[in-house]
Amino acid sequence: MFHQTLQCFPKDFLWGAASAAYQVEGAWDKDGKGMSNWDQFVRIPGKTYKGTTGDIAVDHYHRFQEDVELMAEMGLKAYRFSVAWTRIFPEGRGEINEKGINFYNQLINELIKYGIEPILTLYHWDLPQALQEEYGGWESRRIIEDFTNYSVELFKRFGDRVKYWVSLNEQNIFTSHGYLHATHPPGMKDEKLFYQVNHHANLANARVIKEFRKYVPNGKIGPSFAYSPAYAASSNPVDILAAENAEELNNFWWMDMYAWGKYPKMAWDYLERKGVAPLLEEGDFELLQEGKPDFMGVNYYQSTTFESNPLEDGVGAGKMNTTGKKGTSQDSGIPGLFKTTANPNLKRTNWDWNIDPQGLRIALRRIKSRYDLPILISENGLGEYDQVEQGGVIHDDYRIEYIRSHINAMQEAISDGVDLFGYCVWSFTDLLSWLNGFQKRYGFVYVNQHEEGNHDLRRIKKNSFYWYKDVIESNGGKLF
Repeated sequence: MFHQTLQCFPKDFLWGAASAAYQVEGAWDKDGKGMSNWDQFVRIPGKTYKGTTGDIAVDHYHRFQEDVELMAEMGLKAYRFSVAWTRIFPEGRGEINEKGINFYNQLINELIKYGIEPILTLYHWDLPQALQEEYGGWESRRIIEDFTNYSVELFKRFGDRVKYWVSLNEQNIFTSHGYLHATHPPGMKDEKLFYQVNHHANLANARVIKEFRKYVPNGKIGPSFAYSPAYAASSNPVDILAAENAEELNNFWWMDMYAWGKYPKMAWDYLERKGVAPLLEEGDFELLQEGKPDFMGVNYYQSTTFESNPLEDGVGAGKMNTTGKKGTSQDSGIPGLFKTTANPNLKRTNWDWNIDPQGLRIALRRIKSRYDLPILISENGLGEYDQVEQGGVIHDDYRIEYIRSHINAMQEAISDGVDLFGYCVWSFTDLLSWLNGFQKRYGFVYVNQHEEGNHDLRRIKKNSFYWYKDVIESNGGKLF
C-alpha cells in the first residue's frame, strides 16, 4: 500500500524510551531488596558475557534524578520502566518493604514534575528467588496469587499517578529462554513444562488485568509481546506453510490468548498430539476471557524468515549470538514444522539481528487486522558498539538511521489505519544487556560502564539524543 500523503502522528502521541529494573537500577542488595532469580543466575560461571552482573548496572537507583533531568532535556513524553518485585516484597510476598515503595514514588513524582508520562511494567523477568525455591515460581499455580497481590499493591500505591501499565514483558522470551533453551533462569530444557509455565503466566496476566479494573478504573493496561513477524523464504507452498506454522506457534499462541482468552486451534491440536499441551483446570478459560487488555504492547526488533524443515533429520535448536561477533548465530527450527533461514533482502547487526523497518509496519498491520486493539510500541531499538571520540562525542548515525526508518514505517502503518499511540525506544541510557554485557549499547545516553575494571558511570549524550529531541519537538515531522 502506497500513500501519496502520510498521516501525521496524533497530537498526544507518546514519544518515549524504556528500560528494565534489573538492567539499569543496580543497588541489588540495598535498602531491603531481596534476591531475584537474575541476581542468582548471573553468578553461575559462563552464563553471561565476561561474567557481567546487574549488581551495579548503570546505578539508576542512585542517579534517577540525573537521568530524569536528561529525559526532560530531551523533551521525552513518556518513560517506560519496570518495578523490581523484590524491592516491594523481598521474599515475593509477606511484609512490604517501604523503602522500595519510596524509591518508585520518588521516580514517578520526578517524571511527573517534568511532564513525562510514567509507563509502569509490573514484571520484566526478575522473579523473587524465594518463590522459585519455594514452589518453582511460574511452574506452580501459586504464582497467580502472589503475582496478583504484588500487582494490586502497586495499583493501590501508584495508580493515582500512573495511567499506563504493562503487565508481563515478553512472556514468550522469558519462558522460552528459561524452560526451552536454558539460557535464562531457571536454566531448564523441558518442553512440556514450558507450555505449563506459559499457561500459568496467562492466568496470572488475566487475573491481574481483571483486578486492575477495580483499582485503576481510568487507566490502561496490556502485555508487551516480543513480536517477530514470520516471512516465508520463497513462494514455494511448503515454505509458506512453514511460515504459517511459525506465526501460529511463535506469535498467535500468545497474542490470541491475550486478546481472546483462547489458544489457536491448530497449535493446540499439534501440542496435544505431541503430549506437551498444558494441563487445564475448571474455570481457566472463564478467567482468561475476563483479562482482555486495553492495548497490545509490541516489542519489535526484527522479522524472521522461515523455510520447510523435514520431520526426519530436521534442524533443531540453534545458537544465539551473545558475543557481538557477526555471523556466529546458527539457524534453529522444529523438525516437521519450520526452520529459520537468512533473508537475502535484509542487513544484519553485529549480533545477527535482521534490520527490517518494513517488518514493523507488517507487524502493526497484522495485529490491527487480527485483534483490532490499540498498540503501544513498548520497545524498538538498535544494540551496537559505540565509541567515545575526542571531545566526548559519540557519532551513532547508524542508530539514528535505524530509528528514523522505523518511525517512517510507523507513520506508514498509521496511514494504513493502525491505532498507534506511543513509541518507546529501547533504551534511554545504555544498560546491562542481559547475556550480552555492557558492550551491546542501546541508549541515547552513553554510560561509562564496562565489563572490566572500575568506571565512573558518567552520562554522555550521543548524537542520537539531539536527533530524537528534534523528532519529539516536531511530533515526528523532522526526521532528517
